[in-house]
Amino acid sequence: MKAVSKVIIGIVYAFLYAPLLYMVIFSFNAKKSLAVFGGFSLKWYQDLFNMGEVMESLRWTLILAVLSALIATVFGTLAALGLYMARNKFYKQSMLAVTNIPMMNPDIVTGISLMLLFVFIAGIMRRSESLSFATLLIAHVTFNLPYVILNVLPKLNQTDKNLYEAAQDLGAPPAKAFFLVVIPQIVPGIISGALMSFTLSIDDFIISYFTAPAEILTLPLKIEGMTRKTMPPTIYALSTLMLITTMVLLLLINIIQSRSDKKTAKVAKP
Repeated sequence: MKAVSKVIIGIVYAFLYAPLLYMVIFSFNAKKSLAVFGGFSLKWYQDLFNMGEVMESLRWTLILAVLSALIATVFGTLAALGLYMARNKFYKQSMLAVTNIPMMNPDIVTGISLMLLFVFIAGIMRRSESLSFATLLIAHVTFNLPYVILNVLPKLNQTDKNLYEAAQDLGAPPAKAFFLVVIPQIVPGIISGALMSFTLSIDDFIISYFTAPAEILTLPLKIEGMTRKTMPPTIYALSTLMLITTMVLLLLINIIQSRSDKKTAKVAKP
């Protein structure tokens, strides 16, 4: 039975990671062929960095990811704090359920609904163009917020409420007590939420497709446009770089969460 389970697990992981491995290997192919490996080469990476349109898309992607992650982290942390301090259990559970809806909702539904909202607002304001970088940024902040809240809230639940009150009893103003006592304890959750928001923003295609203006192309949108007619090898190189970036960020998130859990377990021990 164990042998059968191992075989099934191996088949599943092969289907999951074989395409990614194929993409990474052929991004270093000296030939233009996507079927025959003709030797190791960095040619496609060099060509990639010489493509001005791709670099422009990279610039927009990084600006969008950084801004959306920062804004979502600030507002998500404040929202998590509000939920943590809520005394009404029904209200708290209702807000948590509402927070989970954007995560469970299909991206295409979220993208279309946001696009319709922006078009409606532009009509009220009598603007000819309904989509802009601002609408794209708002859309990214919207789907990043739940991930920040659900990363910060568990850390708040693990904090000792008496520490905040003790800091105030010792003379610290409420704001100072919050930043000196509460914030250091939830920093791992804040960092994890920020990194996850950055990762999701870089990878997003569907919501960006419906909320981005024509003159702004993020990397996923640029890749989709480049693959409509042919599949140039530079796409493999670009996708490999995005894969590595995502894996590094996810690894950082796991390391931060693991260290935080170990620290919490040590404190919990008598």
